[in-house]
Amino acid sequence: MSVVRPPSLTALTALREKLSARLPIRGTGKPGGGDPRSASTNPEGPEQSPVEAASLAGRGQAHTAQARGVRTLGGNLETVLLPRRAADAHDVVIAVEFCGLCHSDVHAARGEWGGRALPLVPGHEIVGRVVAVGSEVSLHAVGDRVGVGCLVASCRECDECRAGREMFCEVGSVGTYGAWDRFHDERTQGGYSTSVVVAEDFVLRIPEALDPAAAAPLLCAGITTYSPLRSAGVGPGSRVAVAGLGGLGHLAVKIAVAMGAEVSVFTTSPSKVDAALALGASDVVLSRDPEAMKAQTRHFDVIIDAIAAAHDLNALLRCLRPTGRLVQVGLPPAEDGAAQGGAGDTVAPVDSTLLVRNGLSLHGSKIGGIPETQEMLDFCAEHGVATDIEMVTAHELDAAWERMVAGDVKYRFVLDAATLTD
Repeated sequence: MSVVRPPSLTALTALREKLSARLPIRGTGKPGGGDPRSASTNPEGPEQSPVEAASLAGRGQAHTAQARGVRTLGGNLETVLLPRRAADAHDVVIAVEFCGLCHSDVHAARGEWGGRALPLVPGHEIVGRVVAVGSEVSLHAVGDRVGVGCLVASCRECDECRAGREMFCEVGSVGTYGAWDRFHDERTQGGYSTSVVVAEDFVLRIPEALDPAAAAPLLCAGITTYSPLRSAGVGPGSRVAVAGLGGLGHLAVKIAVAMGAEVSVFTTSPSKVDAALALGASDVVLSRDPEAMKAQTRHFDVIIDAIAAAHDLNALLRCLRPTGRLVQVGLPPAEDGAAQGGAGDTVAPVDSTLLVRNGLSLHGSKIGGIPETQEMLDFCAEHGVATDIEMVTAHELDAAWERMVAGDVKYRFVLDAATLTD
């Protein structure tokens, strides 16, 4: 079989033209009444042994995955028997090996970003092996190591999807968990699970040069930081600063360095200076030191703001050269104020005169499309960029979440999915 790896945007578009005709939207009713989209509970599957479930999955049949999820928002993670659909003609069945833990998982499971149907199984940084494929799959084969990031479907037909920006789908992209999949009449459940079933055009190839566990967080944190750096044209001679040295920030440093930029880190913590330098930063600025910040005035071309809490953006804007770009990739919980400096917030509002006088740009960035995510994975493999991770078992997930919220991890946790059946 001839396998296209990775698909070009042209090849992906051609495939999606076929998919659009063969994957009709099944959930066409309005929410309410008997429509499953209005349900407050998600179904669970029949109990199956791990051997039986794996056998069914390997034949592309419906099966029950072992998973960890929450049954109440804010509750502990519990065992969930997760029904996985039989593979459609263009579906790929994946035995999950690793799943990264993202702060978004905590926000969603604790109701910090709104209500969710329960039980909810998080996880959108998934790496595993293909164990079965649908009859018309051409992009992946059994035995391939693959990944699934934050998206599992989109309309495939709008201008944004055709441009490879599925996250901005005009009809609405389908998230990997907690979203209504209108193509399969089911609510999506994530990668804290022994298996997933995903349409082939939303499955990514994991290069052999990447450690599979360390590759998992690249599918969210990696593309979240790669995309704005690429969009800004960062390369040799660029001066880049990264504000916030956590899961997102440490990858922003590594990727910017790999692109050839001179990279500095803004941090409030003196204890992170040595860590930032070890990641490749050439300078570290303690952002609570007014003199240190003043010394950075009009210095940077691009600042990646990975701080997930309300803070003063003006201090960062002052550090940009004329026509510089400040990109926000950190998103605070609602109680911190989704808008920096909003009503009732103690943080100063953005000073528009800074933007106008110096021709500055304030950007937001949201992951990346499927072609760009594959490009990011290949870039990381070529340049030796990997996430710094700490492996956890299924029984350690609750403790890992607490540590993640407290910032007690360097820099991402990754679940060993083999422990889900222990």
